Amino acid sequence: MSTHILFEPYKLNDTLTLNNRILMAPLTRCMAGPGLVPTDAMEAYYARRADAGLIITEATIIRNDAQGYPNTPGIFTPEQIEGWSRVVNRVHQAGGKIFLQLWHCGRIAHSHFTGTQPVAPSAIAAEGTVPRMRELTYETPHALTEDEIAQLVQDYAQAAANAVAEAGFDGVEIHAANGYLLDQFLHHSTNQREDRYGGSPENMGRVVLEVVDAIVQRVGADRTGIRLSPGAYFNLEGDARDRAVFDALLPEIEARNLAYLHLGIFDDSMTFDYLDGRASDYLRKHYKGTLVGVGGYTAESAAEAIEAGRFDLVAIGRPFIANPDYITRVKKGEPVKDYEEAMLADLV
Repeated sequence: MSTHILFEPYKLNDTLTLNNRILMAPLTRCMAGPGLVPTDAMEAYYARRADAGLIITEATIIRNDAQGYPNTPGIFTPEQIEGWSRVVNRVHQAGGKIFLQLWHCGRIAHSHFTGTQPVAPSAIAAEGTVPRMRELTYETPHALTEDEIAQLVQDYAQAAANAVAEAGFDGVEIHAANGYLLDQFLHHSTNQREDRYGGSPENMGRVVLEVVDAIVQRVGADRTGIRLSPGAYFNLEGDARDRAVFDALLPEIEARNLAYLHLGIFDDSMTFDYLDGRASDYLRKHYKGTLVGVGGYTAESAAEAIEAGRFDLVAIGRPFIANPDYITRVKKGEPVKDYEEAMLADLV
């Protein structure tokens, strides 16, 4: 299978054209320094991968109570903004484009990092322990009040402005996937509210649309992407009623003309009964804008999927850790190194 289609330029919108269709997926590396500030090693790490059509950074917390993993960077203090600015400058100097992924862990956050009780749509604890710190058990979160949700929406918008207007990012990706805070509003197992943010499909999607609208007002729809997980598979349980939430949400997202919609999943061979198959195929059926596929694709299988119209762009994750020169290797038809967990200790 030819991979030629992967290296065609792709016009996201009138503001942004990508050099190729390969995105570097967000990869939680836990690389930040004291104060959750990006480091010199992070500058080198991202700059080495600047030939991706678009880099999506590791998930970056929007405020102090959002943290659920050690050493994850933030975008809410002057020092963090300045650190990210250095990263962005290096990527731009290398000819790349880069979006910051905006993150709040919700009930997956932990007071060990934040000093405060986690927050979530409902007071339902996640099962299990914190990755990389297995001695920490997840805590019962505080259910956000409507006033607190209004503040959360503004904090997302401010984080987006910090990223684009201050740090110089080309745009932001709203992380509303993978069982974190915004995704917790979209699934029945984690959202048992009875107010305007729960109960009906329209209510359950409301906070995501409020966040989208607030961010678009600050940085523009052309510089805003979103990641969604219609199939629950990580940090929460699936429910057949979840489909109706996404059936209602996706037309609203499409109407906002965002830069792209990015599937959140680790393995796109997974199927979900209530989605009638793969999550990527469900999104393609219900969303006509630019769609980013992800989840275990090789260059060859991604090219085949794009040729077939299953999605428009592909996000590559672990192979980018193993191969900083992934784009060059694929272009030349050279083999790529296999990812190994030990590589996580090597920042660049």
